[in-house]
Amino acid sequence: MKKRQLSLILAAALTVGLLSACAGKKEETASSEKAEKVTYESVSTEDLENALKEENTIVLDARSQDSYSGWALNGDARGGHIPGADLFSAFWLTCDYDDKENLEGLTRKEVLKKALKNKGITSDKQVIVYDTNGKDAKEVCDYLAKQGIKQLSTYDAKQWLSDDSKETESYLNYDMYVPASVVNEIVSGNIPEGFTASDKIVVLDVSWGSEKKSGYLDGHVPTSVHINTDSFEPPKVYANDIEEWRLADPATLEALLLKNGITKDSCVIVTGPEPMAACRMAVICKYMGVEDVQVMSGGLVTWRGEGYQLEKKANKPEAESDFGTEVPANPQWITTIEQAKEGLQDPGSILVDNRTWEEYIGKSSGYDYYDVAGRIEGAVFGHAGIGSSSSVYYYRNIDKTMRTSSDILKLWEKDGIDPQKHLMFMCGSGWRAAEILWDAKVMGLENTSLYSDGWIAWSNEGNPYVTGDPTK
Repeated sequence: MKKRQLSLILAAALTVGLLSACAGKKEETASSEKAEKVTYESVSTEDLENALKEENTIVLDARSQDSYSGWALNGDARGGHIPGADLFSAFWLTCDYDDKENLEGLTRKEVLKKALKNKGITSDKQVIVYDTNGKDAKEVCDYLAKQGIKQLSTYDAKQWLSDDSKETESYLNYDMYVPASVVNEIVSGNIPEGFTASDKIVVLDVSWGSEKKSGYLDGHVPTSVHINTDSFEPPKVYANDIEEWRLADPATLEALLLKNGITKDSCVIVTGPEPMAACRMAVICKYMGVEDVQVMSGGLVTWRGEGYQLEKKANKPEAESDFGTEVPANPQWITTIEQAKEGLQDPGSILVDNRTWEEYIGKSSGYDYYDVAGRIEGAVFGHAGIGSSSSVYYYRNIDKTMRTSSDILKLWEKDGIDPQKHLMFMCGSGWRAAEILWDAKVMGLENTSLYSDGWIAWSNEGNPYVTGDPTK
């Protein structure tokens, strides 16, 4: 056979193969497009109002936690959520989350399934999902459909938010958590109108270690100044030759704030990779007397989720010399050991133990540098996390934002915690409890405080404690 004939035959065969492949790809693409074109019935405002009265219907907000809590974002006419709606953000489906390296040992699939169970979303329920961008609700519906939820529909919440006759619900102090998108505007030099009355905004990045060891130089929110947590909790031996990390005295804290350019009149935005550390610093600022303090919601998870760039150069603050008031100006934010003892005798107060169950019953101290395990007698278990003294699973969504107030109140009802009483939150050394205190303040629970020294200081100083499962 001549080379030309062979070439023609091979070419013909290749053409047939390509045509077959193309045909297969067209069928695959058509099938894929068909799958992507799944639509859901869109309900009217009247339908939604009627559904909210039905026990078998669940209404979900597919927007961000920040929109749900009260911020008017992305062109929304108003902030907050439709009364009676729960939250299931589309962002949870794609946000940064490591299935293997996480404190709780849970995959994203497991975390989201637990969220469905917690919210009572089952296959027999009718679920209406709303958004304002025409995209988030469908993404959540697609996810729910894969979980076996069959009665799904969507609602365009722009109709509700643009109608002033329709009520919305917001947390009383929702702005104590500030969205990453707003922080981005601020650090870009575009301060939103009415954001703060302060002439000076200071952005902090809070984490343990030096600028190099903490990861600050690997990437942080632009303009932010690094705060090493050891600077407000300097390691020190208080008793029994055991090094602890207790909150520093007011004079040391004042010097720290002034060094970093903070006075009582500053607006402080606290960021960082870990919301616990950010909230710990935010509580300190409020305790000392800074009037305008906000924590970036979700930490770097939401920042990266918005696609914003991180800065890698170190920022140096301009120090201040006069804080502007005697410190601490708000001592009620911090409960001392003696005040905790008094609170345990007061029927109007509750010492809320925000540790793991294993720590609470004395099975584990929770810390590799401290061995004494148990609980303060009279303290009420208030949950925190799973498996680790760094976990705050029960108070966070998968994107590290605050869980809804209804989720938290439902948890407290189960634990026997009355939010009408003075709640003193505690954990091992103050970090977990600081985040939970911040959540409580966001919800509007002002009669709350942080028992800052926690379990380690209590037990190491020889105060009495108990062990065992109190439910048995």
